[in-house]
Amino acid sequence: MAQVGVVSEVVEVVKVKEGKKGYPFWLGGVAASFAASCTHPLDLTKVRLQAAGDKGMISSMRKTISTAGIRGLYDGLTGTLLRQMTYSMTRFAAYDWAKGVVHKGPGPPPGYKMALAGCIAGTLAGIVGNPAELIMVRMQADKAKPVSDRYNYRNSIQGIYRMTRDEGLVSWTRGMVPNVYRSIFTNMSQLASYDYFKRELSHRGILQEGPFLHFFASLGAGTVATTVCSPMDVLKSRIMNAHGAGTTSMMEVIRTSLAKEGPMFVFKGWVPAWTRLQPTTILIFLTLEQMRKAVDGYRSSGEEYL
Repeated sequence: MAQVGVVSEVVEVVKVKEGKKGYPFWLGGVAASFAASCTHPLDLTKVRLQAAGDKGMISSMRKTISTAGIRGLYDGLTGTLLRQMTYSMTRFAAYDWAKGVVHKGPGPPPGYKMALAGCIAGTLAGIVGNPAELIMVRMQADKAKPVSDRYNYRNSIQGIYRMTRDEGLVSWTRGMVPNVYRSIFTNMSQLASYDYFKRELSHRGILQEGPFLHFFASLGAGTVATTVCSPMDVLKSRIMNAHGAGTTSMMEVIRTSLAKEGPMFVFKGWVPAWTRLQPTTILIFLTLEQMRKAVDGYRSSGEEYL
């Protein structure tokens, strides 16, 4: 598939500056999968608030538990994992590569170059991960809708098959525009701000390299990313969750939402989005940094397989 080709091209050129061997391209996907598995109930609630008309984070979670039990909080988990191993794997690999492309000079890249690298990574990841993103949103919102409007996908792979069979390959691009924009904003704000906060906290002598530094850098990155990404996240969820094979334009969704809810609709679900993204961001970077440390230790022992 085209997505695999894009990932392969990025992976071939992922190298860390100063000649150091790049980390395995899949580390970001594994770290994100672990984090998403831990915070899936919050992500599920966020999508249902944005797209299925639920009111309030706590009441939405209670509704889910009352109708489907605790297990219901993990509806669509396979879609989430497929999304992380496409979207997240691509964005981390592409970001490391893009930093080396946009910054050739000595020293660390300045903030605007890190943001540019995040934009490049977000564009590639948004395209590669769009089908999985679409399946994830549909599976998460499904049981909050009337029975007649449900997709009833058993898992993400069967969902991809049924979506392609019923709606054609063009369905893979549904919601891609807002998804790519959101991906650009996410990676520009989250990845770049994490690097920025980590560097500033370290260089100013506030924190030394280690878990505390990674925690507070990711705390700042998660807050920045939630605020920047909220408008595109809401639009993406509403477009992707629209039923039927037709295309719902971004402008149509904006006009309808503005008329019914006013301009603040773009921040609907901000609290559960922050509550979900914050621990997710912390878990991703803490896990990723530990995995990188483990790879460094493995290599320093003389092994060459990673």
